[in-house]
Amino acid sequence: MSLLILGIESSCDETGVALVLCAGQAVPTLLAHALHSQIDMHQAYGGVVPELASRDHIRRVLPLTQAVLADAHQTLADVDVVAYTRGPGLAGALLVGAGVACALGAALGKPVLGVHHLEGHLLSPFLSADPPEFPFVALLVSGGHTQLMRVDGVGRYKILGETIDDAAGEAFDKSAKLMGLGYPGGPALSRLAERGSATAFKLPRPLLHSGDLDFSFAGLKTAVLTQAKKLGDDLEARKADLAASTEAAIVEVLVKKTLAALRQTGLQRVLVAGGVGANRHLRAQLDAACARSSVRVHYPELHLCTDNGAMIAMAAAMRLQSGQQQAHTDYAFDVKPRWPLDAIGAKA
Repeated sequence: MSLLILGIESSCDETGVALVLCAGQAVPTLLAHALHSQIDMHQAYGGVVPELASRDHIRRVLPLTQAVLADAHQTLADVDVVAYTRGPGLAGALLVGAGVACALGAALGKPVLGVHHLEGHLLSPFLSADPPEFPFVALLVSGGHTQLMRVDGVGRYKILGETIDDAAGEAFDKSAKLMGLGYPGGPALSRLAERGSATAFKLPRPLLHSGDLDFSFAGLKTAVLTQAKKLGDDLEARKADLAASTEAAIVEVLVKKTLAALRQTGLQRVLVAGGVGANRHLRAQLDAACARSSVRVHYPELHLCTDNGAMIAMAAAMRLQSGQQQAHTDYAFDVKPRWPLDAIGAKA
């Protein structure tokens, strides 16, 4: 039996729509996807404006859906399940995707399914040319979330460690803002870091030797602020060095904690997912460290590291395929702006 799943992502500042084909127990296949980023719109404000984000999702979601269907040579009538991001995210933005998905489902007489945004990121490497196999250690570095977990199957997640204050993505973005790099800060900081020295400034590696797998990046952000103030008028000339030193501190903590998680679990496979997973320095350092221990590393394709509809359709397909969840025709919906990944449970 095969299912054609339409996935809609609208949790923050990207509108994503995709079609995934789920056939039997084979890894589901991405047929087409389309994405609209709101970066240009939010740049003037230095960050995401929730009301503007919600309004833009309303404008984009149906044209993107039409584009994806045309690209895949399918029609709405061919869709078997409509999946959407239920949370976490911005409440108003989530409501747009959920409302459109449930309206489409009701109009077509097809079932719908709400998906956890972070589970979408977690399973996105299954869309790659080299999909992973269970079990594995996952490093999830997406926006305000930094988590290490043991993954034994779809819906079978054990949190090993997580951030207790600022996440890695927030450390990138906030440090970039302190340096006047604008929005989105993380990618801008990484680009600037390529021209700087990673050893120019001695910045802290919070919780690196804590003996556990938790993360804390708030202290690093404070250290960057202190260093920027010390530089004063010299900041502009040393900005690339400060960016490189900041990136090196974040990456070192992520890599060493991931290696510790592998030792703790005894697993030989690691998966990295989320926006920070696109960072080239992180990939290079982790690849090198894992190669020395014969550990396999899996990433999403670069264009699927940020929020997108493909990961939502894939997560829905894999939950249906594994029997962890059933699509339903009760078109009443809610959203969960705050929703821990380990709280989704089986049969959610």
